[in-house]
Parts: sequence; C-alpha cells; structure tokens
Amino acid sequence: MSRLSLMKCDPKKISTHGLAFVGDGVYDLIVREELVCQANSRIKELNIRKVEMVRCQSQAALAKRIEPFLTEEEADVLRRGRNVHVSHAPKNAAMADYHMATAFETLLGYLYLSDRIDRIRELLLLGQE
Repeated sequence: MSRLSLMKCDPKKISTHGLAFVGDGVYDLIVREELVCQANSRIKELNIRKVEMVRCQSQAALAKRIEPFLTEEEADVLRRGRNVHVSHAPKNAAMADYHMATAFETLLGYLYLSDRIDRIRELLLLGQE
C-alpha cells in the first residue's frame, strides 16, 4: 500500500509540527478503521473507544513500547518530535506524555510521507505485544 495523496514531498524537509500533524491524522484513521472492523457499533461507542486509544497517555505508552525496535533514522525522528517546542500545556495530560505522543505522531507522519506504510503496520504490531 502507498500514500493516499499523489503529491510528492520530501518528509526530511517538513517541519516537526507538520509531520506530527500528518501523523495524528494517520493514527486516527488507523484506529477508526480497526474499531469499525472489530465491531460495527454505534458512532458514540466507537468515538468513546477511539478517544481512549488516541489520547496522549495511550500514544506515549505505545511510543515507549516501540522505541527499542526503531532504526537509527526512526529514533532520530522520534527524538526530534519529542524535543519540539510546544506553546501550550495539555489540559488532561502530563507534559512528558504530551511530548512523547507528539514524538509518536511525528514518527508516523515521517513514515507515512516516506511511503513506508508497511513499517507503520510493523511497529504498531510490535507495540501491541
């Protein structure tokens, strides 16, 4: 599988915020797809379960589980995302979780824009174990 957009771009030239923006959407779509395929429930129930999976704490925990499996390049992207300056503090999350969740989204955005969807799947499977 490849990216959805036909537009070419070099993820190495995209800001960390831009990568996290794309990664947030990628992860949200993956979670939505999995939830619908597992149980075609009412939208309210699906949304409650989705929010639980995409919240900062869940993403931070997943990032920590996959971190040992990252290549050097991926670890650099994760670090770059973790160190990004944020202008606001999260309302319902610890700042450390917020930074790690941003790092996770940055990595997903980078991999997606690099057309490495199979690697995203591989890492998410490793994170479930």
